[in-house]
Amino acid sequence: MIHTPVLTEEVLHYLDPKPSENFIDATIGQGGHAIEILKKNGPDGLLLGIDLDTSQIENSKLTTKEFKKRTILINDSYTNIKGIVEKENFRPVNGILLDLGMSSWQLENSKRGFSFQRNERLDMRYSLTYPLTAEKIINYYSKAEIEKILKDYGEEKFAKQIAEKIIEKEKTKSIESTYELKEIITKALPQRFQRQKIHPATRTFQALRIAINHELDNLKDFLPKAVEVLSSGGRLAVISFHSLEDRIIKNFFKQKEKENTVKILTKKTVTAGETELSKNPRSRSAKLRVIVKY
Repeated sequence: MIHTPVLTEEVLHYLDPKPSENFIDATIGQGGHAIEILKKNGPDGLLLGIDLDTSQIENSKLTTKEFKKRTILINDSYTNIKGIVEKENFRPVNGILLDLGMSSWQLENSKRGFSFQRNERLDMRYSLTYPLTAEKIINYYSKAEIEKILKDYGEEKFAKQIAEKIIEKEKTKSIESTYELKEIITKALPQRFQRQKIHPATRTFQALRIAINHELDNLKDFLPKAVEVLSSGGRLAVISFHSLEDRIIKNFFKQKEKENTVKILTKKTVTAGETELSKNPRSRSAKLRVIVKY
């Protein structure tokens, strides 16, 4: 499966990679954005790619192989960006990209149950070293705990009803697959909400993934470190995919601008144009915000 990175033209416009500048792709995934940056920052510019998923590091090795000498790939969390930069002596840092989206490979080939469109085990971990899985939450957490996860991380208005149905079902049989969970969620919602544009299971699957991988806490942890490692004039571009992430980014950027540390380059979020939307439907929820460090 070929992954189509979102907002590539917009990312290149705002990061503006120039010959021999250094960039960090903090969630390199399959290397879609990275390869475009590498085409522009030669002959001596480096790219440091980070990903928590070991399979994605292998995927990006293949994508970036023609630029192997200028690419450093690290299997780690983007929250450790400061330590990674110091260890690799990666200076100066002219730009950082953080793309918080799921890749096509993770959704369609990882077999970790990220998508309710495939019948897979309820795992949802980016790193298999994590002890917590979606299956454990669904089968061992209390009704109140499940409801809180769905409300806090999925902004799911039927969180209570879904949590009740999950507990009801797991009293008779453990819930192990994505299809089983999808069916429970659909039945928990009132009839009129079952045929909406967004599938009834979307918010629950999002909430579980965020909870398991500590995505919001990781984002809050990452942003100040990213600004710190950026060189003066360096740019930070962040692509988010839902309102919870976007709110964190927006508020952090505003605070840093107040402190006169950075300048916001995107007064409004940058979203995909009609051409991209028609080619890549996943880009519809992508939002880009960018700052430059003084």
